[in-house]
Order: sequence, then structure tokens, then C-alpha cells
Amino acid sequence: MIRKIKNLTEEQKSQMDIKKPRKRKKRKKKNWLLRLLIVVIIGIILYFSLSSTLFDVNKIVVKNNSYYTSEQIIQISGAKVGVNLFKAETRKMKENLLKDSYMKNVSVNRKIPSTITITVEERKEATVIPYGEKYIILDENGLVLRHSDVEPKLTLLLGMTIKEMTPGKALLVEENSVLTDTLFMLQSMEKNDMYFKKIDITNIIIKAYIYDNLICEGTPENILNSMEAGNLQTVLQDLFNKGVERGIIKVGSDNYCSFSPMV
Repeated sequence: MIRKIKNLTEEQKSQMDIKKPRKRKKRKKKNWLLRLLIVVIIGIILYFSLSSTLFDVNKIVVKNNSYYTSEQIIQISGAKVGVNLFKAETRKMKENLLKDSYMKNVSVNRKIPSTITITVEERKEATVIPYGEKYIILDENGLVLRHSDVEPKLTLLLGMTIKEMTPGKALLVEENSVLTDTLFMLQSMEKNDMYFKKIDITNIIIKAYIYDNLICEGTPENILNSMEAGNLQTVLQDLFNKGVERGIIKVGSDNYCSFSPMV
């Protein structure tokens, strides 16, 4: 009897062990269904929430613009108020803006609940080249920004043979190496608080005009080095103090500058 009871007990135990996984499977299935139901409910809530007018764009903010107005930036991007914030095509807006030659970098971000922020980095106008009755505006790296019928108040570059002048692309000229050096010189000019009215790069020895009759002559490299060393500014300041507005400042190597009153 004792053995029988023991056997029955062992059988019952084995049956209990067999039944346990079944209960676990049922529990797992119930847990999976519960999780699925929760996900579905959350999805429904999100759908109705995001479709709500609460997330309709009612404000478009433009940052860091200077050449274009905020209204122009918004128009170029294609951003609109009234659309759902999460359906707004921010990538497309960025692509639209980057097609413009003035745009160097662009970021477009959503801000919950109803704002789109457009942050731009614009290229700056640095110099202008006359071409027939038109003017070609370049940035500091020689990229063509636009063509204009009106001469802007920028340093005028003369004496180049133009091969290509497509907006959004680098200006191509036969005097490419001289142009590159001159652009570096213009960048240094701005940093050193100087201004050349026009620069003639017809020859290797360029002419940089302070006034119509006050000219710096030298290679772009020598003029650049003289500005960075401060020698050219010292000579010009001395001439300004004396009221001299005519003459030629010859800039040589080793930052050497000599002035001649004759033009």
C-alpha cells in the first residue's frame, strides 16, 4: 500500500510537471495578446492625437538669414502653415533651399506642438566682375552667386578672361591661379579692416585701388603677406594722416613697401 501510494504520488507529480508548461503557454499567450492590445490602443491614441489640429503648423521660424528675408526663405523652402507638423516634408524643404546658390548649409526641424524652424548659413557676396552690361557676383571662394544688371558696392575685379559663369558653380577663368590668389587677398582684406575699390589682375603684378588714384602694386602673394604683417596698413595710415590720395605703393617681397607720389 505504501509503495502504491508512493507510486501514485510520483505519477501525480509527473502529471503536475506535464501540466505546468501548458499553464505557462496559456499565460504567455495571454500576455502576448495583452501587449498587442496595448500597442494597438497606443497606436490609435497616437493616430488621433497626431491628426489633431493641435499639431497643425501655425508658426515657421527662420534663423541666421541676412541676404534673404524670412518670408523669402519660407517661400523658397515650400514650408506652409496649416499642415500637420508630422506630415510636413522637412527633407524636401531643405533640398529646395540648397538648390539656391546663396545657401551653404540648411537645417529644418520640427518643434512640438506646431512650429517648424529653418536655420540657414548663407554665402556672402565678396566681389563682383563686370561682363558686358552685366555683373557677376562671387562669394569669397569664387563661387558664382548670381548675375545682376546693377553694380553692387563690392570690390570690382578686372582683367579676367571668363570661361564659365554659372550660378551655383565656381567661376572659371583663364587666369585661374591669379584669381585664386586674389580671392585669398580679399579674405585677408576683410580680416584686416581694409578695402580695395577695384583690383586689376590683367598682369601678374596686380593693381589694387584704394582710391581711383591711390594704387597698390605687387603680386597677390606679396600684398597678402604685407597686409597680414601690418606693413601695408602702416603705410596707408601715414598717407591718410598726410591727406595723400594719389600715388603708387609698390609692395615687394619681405613685406617691403615703397611709395611714389606719381600716378
